[in-house]
This record gives sequence, C-alpha cells and structure tokens, in this order.
Amino acid sequence: MWFWGLRKPSAVRHNGRRVSEILQEHAQWTRGVGGARADLSRADLSRMDLRGVNLHGANLAGARLEGSDLRRAKLGAADLRGANLRRADLRNTDLTEANLSGADLTQAQASGVEFFRTDLTGAVFHRASLRAANFRNAKLAGADFLGADLTTAILREADLQGAKLDAANLTDALLPGGAPHHARVS
Repeated sequence: MWFWGLRKPSAVRHNGRRVSEILQEHAQWTRGVGGARADLSRADLSRMDLRGVNLHGANLAGARLEGSDLRRAKLGAADLRGANLRRADLRNTDLTEANLSGADLTQAQASGVEFFRTDLTGAVFHRASLRAANFRNAKLAGADFLGADLTTAILREADLQGAKLDAANLTDALLPGGAPHHARVS
C-alpha cells in the first residue's frame, strides 16, 4: 500500500467543517458526553490517515475512502452503504454489524477484519486481501469476490446466496457446513 502523502483530518473539510472537528464531536457522542454522531455521508475522505479512529455508528454512506489508511479503526454499526473503499487499508478494523451493502472494496487490504453480522449485500471485493477475515453471520448475498484472497477466512453461518467466488482463493477457509475448503475456486 502507498501511504505517503496521506491527508490529515485537520486539513480536510466536509460541509464547511474540518473532519477533525467532526471526529472529536463523534468521540464525545460515543462516550455519551455530548457531541454529535458523525455525518460524513458522501464525504471525500480519500487518501486520508484514519488509523485507529472511532467511527462506531457513524454515517459514511456514499463516502469516498479510496486509498485511506483505516487500520485498527472502529467502524462497528457504521453506515457505509455504497462507500468507495477501493485500495483502502482496513487491516484489523472492526466492522461488526456495519452496513456496507453495495460498497466497493476492490483491492482493499482487509486481512483480519471483523465483519461479524455485517451487511455486505452486493459488495465488491475484486482482488481484495481478506485473509483471516471473520464473516460469521454476515450477509454476503450477491457479493462479488472475483480473485479475492479468502485464505483462512471464516464464512460459517454467512449468507452466500448468489455470491460470486470466481478465482477466489478459499484455501483453509471455513465455509458454511463447517469444513475447511482446501482449493482455489475458479
């Protein structure tokens, strides 16, 4: 991943406000001490340094996060419907119960991501790295995993109806039914 030249939240504005201010208010809101839920819907957050930020429950629907560094971010219960996460680094990010339906995660680095009970209906994961990602109880209906690396991913109890796994690497992935998969799907 290329992370030099990442933008800082203090240098970017959304709806006339610095993103850093929106993040501070959201942190207060999540602690229950005032503040406000972050509304970053349709925000241009591309190539931004968002490592470790807490955006639990935030509205990021339609946001552009292409090439952003979101490692270890807390995005549980966040609304990321239709978000652009192409080439984003999501390693070890918590997306538990988030809504990423229709999101584009093409070439995203998402190894070790917690997708537990996440809505990923119709999401695109072309050539994404999803090693050891946890998709338990996730909604993956119609998701497209073309060429994705799902090595050791947990897909137990996931809804894979209509999901496309063309050329996906499912080596040692735990699929519905419980048995590990030892082959590459083509």
